[in-house]
Amino acid sequence: MLNENITLKKLHIFLTFMKCRTMNKTAEMLNMSTVSIHRAIHSLETELQCPLFQQQGRLLSPLDSAKTLEIEAKILLKQLGRTISETQETAGIFSAHFKLGSIYSLTFNSIPALITSMKKQDKKLEIELTTSSNKYLFKKLTALELDVIVVSLDAPLLDPSLIFFPLFEDHLALAVPVNDPLASYSSIALADIKNCPFVMLSKGFATAQDVLRTFEKAQIKPNVVMEVNDIFSLISMVSTGLGYSLLPNRIARILNDKVKLIPLHEQDKIKQTITMVCLASRSKEPKILAFTKQCHLYAKSLRDAK
Repeated sequence: MLNENITLKKLHIFLTFMKCRTMNKTAEMLNMSTVSIHRAIHSLETELQCPLFQQQGRLLSPLDSAKTLEIEAKILLKQLGRTISETQETAGIFSAHFKLGSIYSLTFNSIPALITSMKKQDKKLEIELTTSSNKYLFKKLTALELDVIVVSLDAPLLDPSLIFFPLFEDHLALAVPVNDPLASYSSIALADIKNCPFVMLSKGFATAQDVLRTFEKAQIKPNVVMEVNDIFSLISMVSTGLGYSLLPNRIARILNDKVKLIPLHEQDKIKQTITMVCLASRSKEPKILAFTKQCHLYAKSLRDAK
């Protein structure tokens, strides 16, 4: 029958005493008073209803009962530690498997750089990347199906259950075919193309939401001729001349030679903040701390490069 008065703390004190063999050394190692050490050992004897030590001068000499308790307590604490580790690993905590979520537009540069840095720090770490929309990624994060997500936010979210770390800021630009007359513009106002056909990402994507906000700010209703579910299809549609689109500057380096990005006039620009997000309750987990550190270093490298 379990005795709730025989606690793990008392067993820990007992095992430390068995190792040190004196009250003073045990108290020093545990940063406790000798009175507290003596009280814990005496309490164990009371709850076990048997003596563990006999007095020999000023020292306590362990009886066979104490030696038996020492062996069994070590086994118990070791098994408890294993149980905790296996439970945490099953839940994805402290495992060698890292589940990262990202929006599509970050997989061309930022995410590969962060993954490479993580792998350099821990070659045994297995990283699983999920790419999707902001909405889907937040859902997976709160369901504990992702450890960390990197998304685009137009404004800080006031949610104490989440921790946010901004990496860098970006803006949308007009994507046009390279042989289009607008390709020669150094910048453009949305008002100048308000009646032109546009290809859009489906709702739920961060960029799609920011495109709509950009048009709303300019008080323009876009002439949407097609919606697509990924940025690659969108680039392809623009290159064929089906319509223009608004895309983040961060994808400029992966555009084919058939599409060009034209900056918007200052009054039409809307800021995107690329942000790492994790659950506040999991922020101290080693692999999440390691990824947060890499995000800090990556953000610093971008600032230093300016």
